[in-house]
Amino acid sequence: MSAHRVMYWQIEHTWLFYLLSAIAVVLFLIGAGSHIWVWRRSSKSLSIANVGQALTRMIVDIFSGRRLLRGDLAAGLMHFLIFWGFFLLFVGTCVLAAHEYLVKFLEGRLYLWFSLLMEIGGVSLLVGIVWAIIRRYLQRVPRLERRAEDAVLPLWFILMVLSGFLLEGARLAANPPQWAAWSFVGNWTAGIIPAAASEKFYPTFWWVHALLCLGFIAVACYSKMFHIIGAPASIFFSSASQVSPPSLDDEAGKIDVAEAVFYDGCMRCGRCVEACPSAGAGESYAPRDFVQWARKQMWQTQFPYPDVRLLSGGNTDGVNESLWYCTTCRACLEVCPVYGAAFEAVAKERRQAVEEGTLVPALLNQTLEKLFRYDNPWESSKKQRGAWADGLEISDLSKRGAEADLCYFVGCTTSFDDRAMAIAKSFSKVLQHADVSFGILGKKEPCCGDIGRRVGEFGLFEEQKEKCESLFEKYGISDVVTSSPHCFHTLANDYTDTPFKARHYTMALKELLDNKKLSFDKRLNVTVTFHDPCYLGRHNRIFDEPRDVIRAIPGVRLVEMEHTRENSLCCGGGGGRMWQDLSGERKMSEVRIGEAEATGAQILITACPLCLIMMEDARKAAGTKEGFRVMDLNELLLEAMQNE
Repeated sequence: MSAHRVMYWQIEHTWLFYLLSAIAVVLFLIGAGSHIWVWRRSSKSLSIANVGQALTRMIVDIFSGRRLLRGDLAAGLMHFLIFWGFFLLFVGTCVLAAHEYLVKFLEGRLYLWFSLLMEIGGVSLLVGIVWAIIRRYLQRVPRLERRAEDAVLPLWFILMVLSGFLLEGARLAANPPQWAAWSFVGNWTAGIIPAAASEKFYPTFWWVHALLCLGFIAVACYSKMFHIIGAPASIFFSSASQVSPPSLDDEAGKIDVAEAVFYDGCMRCGRCVEACPSAGAGESYAPRDFVQWARKQMWQTQFPYPDVRLLSGGNTDGVNESLWYCTTCRACLEVCPVYGAAFEAVAKERRQAVEEGTLVPALLNQTLEKLFRYDNPWESSKKQRGAWADGLEISDLSKRGAEADLCYFVGCTTSFDDRAMAIAKSFSKVLQHADVSFGILGKKEPCCGDIGRRVGEFGLFEEQKEKCESLFEKYGISDVVTSSPHCFHTLANDYTDTPFKARHYTMALKELLDNKKLSFDKRLNVTVTFHDPCYLGRHNRIFDEPRDVIRAIPGVRLVEMEHTRENSLCCGGGGGRMWQDLSGERKMSEVRIGEAEATGAQILITACPLCLIMMEDARKAAGTKEGFRVMDLNELLLEAMQNE
């Protein structure tokens, strides 16, 4: 006899099963439709592009689990087992339906392989779910929450799988076929079920399994298991949606469709919390909590009822008050399996707070007032902006007749802070040493608007943007190099359709190195480590350029810290935090300075004025070993160029 399966064996009243199936599917569709409806109402635009690329990334990410495997192998493997187990069982169920209602084809060897794959799928899902429970409740992985649904849903999965194995075992015990071994778990289960009882209890097992599975279908969209739709959708829209920079014309409360989908696709896995420097420093902000708060606000605003989730409550009171702690370092996006940019959601909520005049820290308000009045967040004066250049014989491009190939955009912090001024001075001397034709804008240089953009004062950002663009056009500036990664990011990414090219100084130094225009007169014989600034590294993927320049310095040995490149720790100065008084269990910069000292390096090198200031303060506060220094890359270069 050819291997086969008899559908609905011993099952009566199959009409009831069809009725319950229809109800489950309708409930599923209502839930899914509710989410889509909220996405459409929340989004300022539904235009998409790069559909092929987005689909490819979605498929690869989902089936390979590459985003989940990176950084946490145990969690990745656990999810890999759950996904493939669920996927095999889902496809197997669809195949059975096609066999029963369309064309009979599950017979012979094909049926045997089908049975084997279904067993493998069940075992994979069971092992993955048990592993998940162990991680959450026995190992108590710190980043994992333990809410009611975090226990209910895994137990539900376990009951579905076990009831399926019992059902298969009862069927095989009642009528053991020659091919029973292909259903290896069901065959083992058949050995412990008395043959006389198997036929009697088979209908009970069948209905229990059916009700568990149909119940899951019915409630999936009303629990965090909506993740099975939301996660793929978030991955797709993160690539396919047309994300436009914030504009004064944006309608209040409207967000990009990728953000709306991400809010619902978030599984609360906690990877963002683990990576967040603010949460790691014991501060009150955590990206996951903010995303859940933003999701709640979206549903309360756009849906007739507060939410469709049954068990995903959780207290989000006061979460929005912690939004000023976010450094906008992008670490959350770096590790999020569904490409959720929580820091951008924070920026938009900050905009709302600024417009309403609520929750904005007093010190930050004063800073924004300075920026509005004096074109910088530091000083109540414009006169001292170019004072750092006195005696250096640098061309002022704002003066009549001045010309240069390169405009050095110094930036506010580098112009006014005593420690950061060393960056401007040393970089200028390096350029002079390399015979580069460059100039500055002196007192005429405005703020690029970075701080306004990061803290949500988009109106002020637009004003500063217009000032910069007008000034560059007036003086015919087409090539700009910045001291600050924040200025670089703003000019290169937040400004759109500009005729000028913006670079960070590490990019210019790498170009000079490649063209053999950097020469060294002194061997330093030191060990250094490099701190990746967030807006240079994670935001713009510039990791190799500064390291190539460091390695080119004679006698310099580069060692890496525990967290480096895209996994670098934030210094704590970004996102407007430099101009606020924030507290936590410890300072981010002190955590980072500890990592740097642990490498055995004598010098910590960075390439950002904010990082330089924060690390210098941390060095003094932390009491590092004698002789340990914090330097900007230009200072190290200049030290090797001057044979004193």
